[in-house]
Amino acid sequence: MTVRQPRYGKEEFARRGDEIYESHVRSQVEADNHGKIVAIDIETGAFEVDASEIAACDRLEASHPDAQIWIVRIGSRHVRRFGGRMKKAV
Repeated sequence: MTVRQPRYGKEEFARRGDEIYESHVRSQVEADNHGKIVAIDIETGAFEVDASEIAACDRLEASHPDAQIWIVRIGSRHVRRFGGRMKKAV
């Protein structure tokens, strides 16, 4: 297995990923996929949606073997959460 090296700095990678998501992908996926993962190739704009990060990335890599993948959780600012959350009192 070859290790893919990023071709962009962190800031450029994030800028491209967010720009593609907001301008092309979000309107296509947001309605019926809240909480799922969208994996986006920041060079081609191709994307895959799945509940699993691995499944979405695997499908994207199958069709775009040299993909530079940016991951977004649909409807959230975060892909993952670290630490606990406070529950609201009922």
